Formats: sequence, C-alpha cells, structure tokens
Amino acid sequence: MKGLAGKTALVTGASSGIGQAIAIRLAQEGCNIAINYRKSAEEAEETEEMAMQKACGQVEECGVQSLLIQGDVSQEEDILEMVKAITDCFGGFDILINNAGIQKECASHEISTQDFDRVLSVNLRGAFLCARETIEHFLLQNRSGIIINVSSVHEIIPRPSYLSYSISKGGLGNLTRTLALEYAGRGVRVNAIAPGATHTPINEAWVNDPKQKAIVASHIPMGRPGTAEEMAAAAAFLASDEAAYITGQTLFIDGGLTLYADFRETWSA
Repeated sequence: MKGLAGKTALVTGASSGIGQAIAIRLAQEGCNIAINYRKSAEEAEETEEMAMQKACGQVEECGVQSLLIQGDVSQEEDILEMVKAITDCFGGFDILINNAGIQKECASHEISTQDFDRVLSVNLRGAFLCARETIEHFLLQNRSGIIINVSSVHEIIPRPSYLSYSISKGGLGNLTRTLALEYAGRGVRVNAIAPGATHTPINEAWVNDPKQKAIVASHIPMGRPGTAEEMAAAAAFLASDEAAYITGQTLFIDGGLTLYADFRETWSA
C-alpha cells in the first residue's frame, strides 16, 4: 500500500491476536515495527520473527527493522519509556496502533471496582496516554502521523456482562473522533477499526467449541467470524496514503454484525 514503506510503527499488545497480525502486515508493507508486549517475551519474539520473515519475503530490498518493548499501557511511566525506546532506536515513529486490551466477564451488579478500573485503565486510559505521548512526539518533531485505535463492534452494540469492556470501547470511539478533530490541521490522522467476532486467542472459548462457534456465526450476516489478518488489512489501509483523506472514522469489520442479523426477517410493519 502507498506510503508505508520506510515508516516506523508502534503496535501495543502486539504479541498475539489482532495486534500480532497488524505488526506482521505492517512489516510486510515495509514498516519498521516496535512490538509492545506486557508479559510474554516468548510470544513477542515469535511475533518479531514472523514479521521479519514476512518482510523479507515481500519487500524487494528488506531494510525493515524491529524492536521489542516490554510495558503495561495502563502505567504512564511504561508508556514514556516506550516512546523513548522507539525514538532512541529509530529516531522517531510515524504510526501508533493502540491495540492493547483486556476484558472481564461479570454480571454488571457484581463487578468489583478493581476489575472495572483495570479494564478501563488498559483499554481507554492506556489508549489515551499512548495517543497523548504520540501526538506530542509528532508535534515536537514537526511531522505528520497516524493513530489507529483498535475498538470493537461493542463501541455501539451493548454487551451484557461485559460492562467495563463496552464502556471502554464506546469511549475509544469518542477519543478517536475528538483527537481527529483537534489535530487534523496539524497533519495527524486518527481513525479506528472495530472488529466483530474474530478468531483470536482472547476468543478461544467459542473458537474451539463447534456448538458455540455456530451460535456466534448465526448472528453474523456473512455467516462466519473474521480473521486477525482481515483486521490487519484494514488497519494497514487506514495507516497508508490510500486513506489520506480519512480521519475521525471507525471502520467496522464485522461481516455485517452491526447490521443486526436478528432483524433480517421482517417483524413489524
């Protein structure tokens, strides 16, 4: 895709799932990649190896570089260290993919304050802190830049028993629009992708259960869950010059899930 070769991207939560797929796809497009992970250095190293293999296979003259950065996005000091590390290594960066996220299932009247705060601190506060430091970096270096937030269909679809997750994704949608409006005149584009049901480790409970997987698919007009690679392709598009006139948007990649499949049959006049 146009405009990605030679750029540098920071992908948070990049050691597995959608974050891993995005890191690999951006490397394939010729981007240097900073792979953030919180716990598993082994998974991060595996991601790095796959990303570099993809890059070497697809980029004519493979000059792509990578960097592993450990850090918890809910901790401000970790984010400051991440930005410093990627700046020290590459001299700066051009793209932030705010992907790190967690979820906790619990009836809304039973969720603990600690669990509620933890989900919001990673999914929303962490995304804000990463975006804040990234935008400051762009402005200080007088460079244009891209921020892509990984939201969810639950940005607009309520999800009972996942109250904190739904709130965090709803907030992420407004974070996207507000930052896009505020910094459009400074050369910063801010968009979001909103995956629907996707084959990733976070969803392994239904991915590995044929009965549950069929139930999930029944709610999707296209009749199947998405793949992490399909989400990564959309993120790469929004990060590229192909999307140069797009900002403040959430792109739903959901097989039609947000069309509300249960309403396919006429039920009222």
